[in-house]
Amino acid sequence: MKIIIGNDHTAPQMKQEIMQYVKELGHEVINYGVDTTDSCDYPKIGAQAARAVAKGEADCGILICGTGVGISMAANKVRGIRAAVCSDPVTARLVKQHNDANIIAFGARIVGIETAKSIVRAYLEAEFEGGRHQARIDLIHEIEKTELPENL
Repeated sequence: MKIIIGNDHTAPQMKQEIMQYVKELGHEVINYGVDTTDSCDYPKIGAQAARAVAKGEADCGILICGTGVGISMAANKVRGIRAAVCSDPVTARLVKQHNDANIIAFGARIVGIETAKSIVRAYLEAEFEGGRHQARIDLIHEIEKTELPENL
């Protein structure tokens, strides 16, 4: 798979380690993040990465900021994105299986590197189950059509 990774100034080191881990799992990585701790705007990074996922330039994305919340909020403003904050591997697996999340996010200030790797692995190994879950994803798309302006 081709995976976008984006981060803000709180997570350049974690991003590097996650990028390496994702490559070790056999995936291609596209870096949309920053490589310094100089202050930056996570909404811009989240939106840029989300637009690339929505356009099919990658299969999915991983976003990292201080908590994972802000960057995922920005990503979720992009039509077609279902970004979920995950602080544990069970949530990461379930957001893929039940919600068909195409981006996960976590916080560099919240989880350590080994937990982050477990989150990534659980998410990447999970598959969307479809069925009753697809009907709910369809409902999300209907809401999105009426609530969000065209942004792609």
